Amino acid sequence: MKRFHVHVAVNDLEQSIRFYSALFGAEPAVKKPDYAKWMLEDPRINFAISNRSAKTGVDHLGLQADSGEELEEIGARLAQADVSTSAQKGASCCYAKSDKYWTIDPQGLPWESFHTLDSVPVYGSDSRAPTAKVAKEAACCSR
Repeated sequence: MKRFHVHVAVNDLEQSIRFYSALFGAEPAVKKPDYAKWMLEDPRINFAISNRSAKTGVDHLGLQADSGEELEEIGARLAQADVSTSAQKGASCCYAKSDKYWTIDPQGLPWESFHTLDSVPVYGSDSRAPTAKVAKEAACCSR
């Protein structure tokens, strides 16, 4: 089963943590000085915020796969959609190590499909995506 992912860039992290904790009725599952993440079951969402971007608002959307096989299914569907995709294997970003597929939707909104492999102690800065346009517009840690 997949989990919907939303990453929002915020100005004031603590104020935003208070707001989203009240909205979701839960404290973040992960809280760092520059990042917070809620892993909710109702609705089933991975909702993250950070204050690392120069521009506030929706940074990117995505689908979090529960397995590598599920991620590959998503990647195969994207390949059939006639859109540019960029694969990242073992990317370190947002305090996690993940395999990913990035793409840009027709409106220019970055989409990240990923399977988390492990946590990492730093936010990360991985932008090793092979397609320059997709990497520039989509890689969350390099925005």
